Amino acid sequence: MTITVAIADDQKIVRAGLTVLLEGAPDVRVVGEAQDGHEAVALVREHRPDVICMDIRMPGLDGISATRQITADPENTTGVLVLTTFEIDDYVFGALEAGASGFMLKGADEDLLIGSVRSVARGDGTLDQRVTRRVLTEFANRTSAQRPPAAELVVPLTARETEILTLLGEGLSTQEIAGRLFVEPTTVKYHVAGILAKTGARDRLQAVVWAFRNGVITAPTLGVRVRGGSGRDQPVR
Repeated sequence: MTITVAIADDQKIVRAGLTVLLEGAPDVRVVGEAQDGHEAVALVREHRPDVICMDIRMPGLDGISATRQITADPENTTGVLVLTTFEIDDYVFGALEAGASGFMLKGADEDLLIGSVRSVARGDGTLDQRVTRRVLTEFANRTSAQRPPAAELVVPLTARETEILTLLGEGLSTQEIAGRLFVEPTTVKYHVAGILAKTGARDRLQAVVWAFRNGVITAPTLGVRVRGGSGRDQPVR
């Protein structure tokens, strides 16, 4: 299956470079480019790509505001992968709160970028591993200070769903969760589908964000250590 991707960045050379990198993958096709947030929103509405790679700092409408408009559309099926040169936490927080499905630094290598696009396209989330643990821990601390009473927000989850959601917050993959709980990967996927349906989250990353906001996951549970077979850090999947 071909993954359709749009690119939003105010620098033409960056858009061109990302297009070349992404179309080097046999299963990725770039369907359009935008130079600001307004064009990005219009591009998503017209082409409905699987993923849009979104810069944060753009003229007119910035990437976080554009992300918020895209994810607020009830008919939207596009996952937003925020790409930025900035490692500043506030940008990451803004992207997560706006509903982004992922956050990557532009310095990421080609394989990690393509892997992140694939991860977002299949409904998983990804955060650059250079900032993941610090960002999620701080995000949990910030949201806990602003959190309304849990009884007003918590969607009824089963004990198993809560357990799996907590492990997702630790950065474990489907296979790792299955191994930890001594169940089949298909069982984990079944429960994840239930979590998404009950929380209204569009993907696993946003389910983790929901859990932070509602006190299901707190900072001390975090221990992100997702690694691939090669030993390199990989996106949550």
